[in-house]
Amino acid sequence: MTDAIVAALRALDSCAVSDALDTLGLPGAVTALTPMWPAGRTVAGRVRTVTAAPKASAGPATHIATPLVAVADPDDVVVIDNHGRTDVSCWGGLLAEAAVQRGIAGVIVDGACRDVQESEALGLPVFARQAVPVSARGRIVQQAMDERIQVAGVSVASHDYVIADVNGVVFVAAADVERVVELAGRIADRESRMAEAVRSGRDVSEVMHDSQFPTITASE
Repeated sequence: MTDAIVAALRALDSCAVSDALDTLGLPGAVTALTPMWPAGRTVAGRVRTVTAAPKASAGPATHIATPLVAVADPDDVVVIDNHGRTDVSCWGGLLAEAAVQRGIAGVIVDGACRDVQESEALGLPVFARQAVPVSARGRIVQQAMDERIQVAGVSVASHDYVIADVNGVVFVAAADVERVVELAGRIADRESRMAEAVRSGRDVSEVMHDSQFPTITASE
């Protein structure tokens, strides 16, 4: 069952959440990751982290994200830290098939992915730095899961929250998520009322400076 925070995030967009984080002086928005196919909807869920690393020996190794996908819950979002590498993929079609079976909401890769067409056909949103055809096999492996990672400079832990859409990716620490979501909702409502004023014929410069639409602060 979708929790209330995930449902609230899905009713927002990444811009409103980013603005809320700015207002509260909190980090979370990343600027290096983009959707690999036009999902056309907001992805939101609970973070589950994976750390990738170069393969260090000739012996057996854990394939990236397979243990996590096997135990993930619906509305989890797989977040892979491959340290921004774009010369090798760490997410592909078979993982996407398994992820959909588990009800995973989306995948975020600080690095590269591949088999984008398969993720799109499955309806699984994937965000990454870019797509490449190069396989992870023999190159990179899973180093850890559910440990704190860095994603494009933002510290992220399992059970934090994330929202991602056409504008980008924003993480919210679990300890801050309730106040961030509440503030983001008020910001989104303000923006909606301002847009309606413009549609009604009011000059945009007037709307932007009208005291009817005061800037929302963290202290309110």
